[in-house]
Amino acid sequence: MPEILIQYEAQILGAIGETFVMVAVSILAAVLLGLPVGTILYLCRKGQILENRFVFSALNLIVNIIRSFPFLLLVVFLIPFTRLVIGTAIGTAAATVPLSIIAIAHYSRLVEQSLLDVPKGVMEAAISMGASVREIIFKFLYVDARSGLVLGLTTSIISFISYSTIMGVVGGGGIGDFAIRYGYQRFETELMMYMIVIMVILVQLIQFTGTTIARIIDKR
Repeated sequence: MPEILIQYEAQILGAIGETFVMVAVSILAAVLLGLPVGTILYLCRKGQILENRFVFSALNLIVNIIRSFPFLLLVVFLIPFTRLVIGTAIGTAAATVPLSIIAIAHYSRLVEQSLLDVPKGVMEAAISMGASVREIIFKFLYVDARSGLVLGLTTSIISFISYSTIMGVVGGGGIGDFAIRYGYQRFETELMMYMIVIMVILVQLIQFTGTTIARIIDKR
C-alpha cells in the first residue's frame, strides 16, 4: 500500500464509512418513497386506471422543482428543515436529509419512465382478468418493469455518490470531502488522485452489479 494511504488510513476508512451511510440512507429513501411516488405518477397520468389530473400535476410539479434545484443550493435551502428534523444541520446524519429528498425525486422519475415502457397489453390483460389495483402494480407492472427499475436504481445510486461529494459544505464528510480537505487544500495531489481512483472503482462495481442483476431478471 502506498505510504500516503497508510498515513491517512484511519481518515480514509472513516470517509468511506460516511459515504456509505449517506448513500445507504438515500437508497432506502428512494426505494421506500421514490418507488411509490413514481408509481402514483404513472397510475394518475391521463388514460391510466387511477387517472387524476390534480394528483398528477401536484406530484409532477414537486418532483420537477426538486430536480431542477442545483444540489448545493438545495442543501443550503433545506438547512432549517434539516435542523428541525435532525436537531442539527451539521454532520453525516444531517447530510442524509437533502440527499434523501433528491433521491426520492430522482428515482421517482426513473420509476415513472420504466413503467411507461411496460406494453399497454400488460395493463389490458390485467384489467380483463379482474385484477385489483394492488395486483396490477405488484403482479404485472413491477414484474414486467423489474429490469428497468433495477437499472434506474443503479443510475440513481451512482448519482447519490456524486451528490455525497458535495456534503462537506454541511460537515457531512465522505470520500469527496476528504479528497478536497486533505488532497486539494493541502496540495497532496497524490492523495487526491487515490481518492478519485477509489470513487471510480466504487462506481464501476455498482454499475457492473446493477447491469448484471438487470440482465439476469429480464425475461422479456
